[in-house]
Amino acid sequence: MSSRRGFLQNFLAGAGLFASTRVLSAQEMNSSPATLETQPKRSGKNAPPQYPHGIPVPVQTPDIPNLPFHMDGKVKEFHLIAEPVKQEIVPGQVIDLWGYNGSAPGPTIQITQGDRVRIIVDNHLPEPTAMHWHGFEVLYDMDGSPGASQDPIPPGGRFVYEFTLNQQGTYFYHSHMAMQEMMGMIGAFIMHPKEAYSPRVDQDFAVIMQEYAILPNSSVPNSMNMEFNWLTFNGKSGPATTPLIVRHGERVRIRLINLGMDHHPIHLHGHQFVVTGTEGGRQPESTWGPGNTVLVGVAQSRDVEFAANNPGDWMLHCHLPHHMMNQMSSSVGPMSRRSTMLPAGEGMEQGMGMPRGGNATSPENGPSLGRGMAGGSAAERATTNSPLNSARPMQAQHTPGAQMPAPDVSKNANSVPGFPQDAFMEGPMMAMDATVDKPENYGLRPGWSGFMGGMMTFVRVLPPETYDHIMQLRQKQNGAKPAQQMPAMEHNDE
Repeated sequence: MSSRRGFLQNFLAGAGLFASTRVLSAQEMNSSPATLETQPKRSGKNAPPQYPHGIPVPVQTPDIPNLPFHMDGKVKEFHLIAEPVKQEIVPGQVIDLWGYNGSAPGPTIQITQGDRVRIIVDNHLPEPTAMHWHGFEVLYDMDGSPGASQDPIPPGGRFVYEFTLNQQGTYFYHSHMAMQEMMGMIGAFIMHPKEAYSPRVDQDFAVIMQEYAILPNSSVPNSMNMEFNWLTFNGKSGPATTPLIVRHGERVRIRLINLGMDHHPIHLHGHQFVVTGTEGGRQPESTWGPGNTVLVGVAQSRDVEFAANNPGDWMLHCHLPHHMMNQMSSSVGPMSRRSTMLPAGEGMEQGMGMPRGGNATSPENGPSLGRGMAGGSAAERATTNSPLNSARPMQAQHTPGAQMPAPDVSKNANSVPGFPQDAFMEGPMMAMDATVDKPENYGLRPGWSGFMGGMMTFVRVLPPETYDHIMQLRQKQNGAKPAQQMPAMEHNDE
């Protein structure tokens, strides 16, 4: 096995790890891996990694780490731990999810076509689980179908998966327990081709889409719900998502992965792209056609590629309007303007806007869900979010770190039908630039965060000097730690 990148591989050192395909008990395990992370060589102090012609560039998954590995002979050995995770999806909103290795989504796995791979999965959940390798062409007993191809992995147990991968493209792994999927248990699995695709890209990103229903006064997703009020890219909701940073003129690939209950039409501003791959692998070039919105269905992935030839901070987002909001599902608040407090206290169906008796727009069905702590609900009372109380012109939910300027509304706003909407964010009222500050946000227009929510991020097409400055800020912030673990792309030359 030889390295064709010329830089050290990440490796995972663990004791007592062996290639068995049976379920192991907790007593049989020895799982305390240590990790050594290294960076690829650079041609200059702040220059991006340079890879030889024909070698695919590693994929970056903003806000999600890569899973390191170590070589056991000619086998790449990875270690995944299924476990509960506390995840801050936006500042101040910490939710309880299930994921892998402390992350939801789990860490990104990257291999090269032809690799022999061993993945040791330990179950630290309070119930059984099983790992499915979505789209993999592997032997039946490695498929991860609980009750069919294997026994479920019990709490405290282990299962070792091992296979040779001759595919290439954007794949993913996930629990094959349906409600565990809705708790966050998914991760990207990138199979690089032995030789880079043509045309070769300079930047390669992965984005995983998820959705959660978080009821009031709870931090645990309601995995049986059919409506969702928190939508995420790589485990973060806008404006906490990390922008994709590219140089002007670079060719870019974005790998979009969806595992949830909704399909997502993903739209990129300022550029036209072509869809070059699906969850089944690379598509023939004869199928490519220009577009700027791609529908990523449930359990699908889509690779899009484009030339970043238009400078600017371009939005990348799901175009379903309710997916561009945080904490919105039917009439879920908090409402930014109201003359009375609407107390919580209803059941799941009523709280999430599922009416019983009559239809959703019948006069007797007013909004019932607020953020008060009163003992009852106003579900059967016609209640509205207008007119605005002139004596109390503003009742806003104060977000820590948010800037709260005066709302920009007309003097006759209260006389206009439809104003204010329950989801009225009042733009800069909800801005929290300082709270979500990070190197990748350097230079964004003040107040930008007030208009970013849910499945939204930026593709920032930057001049070289701005790009380099952001790389310097990132390096300074992380100190000696790499901003993104870059695993060596070892090739199987046999």
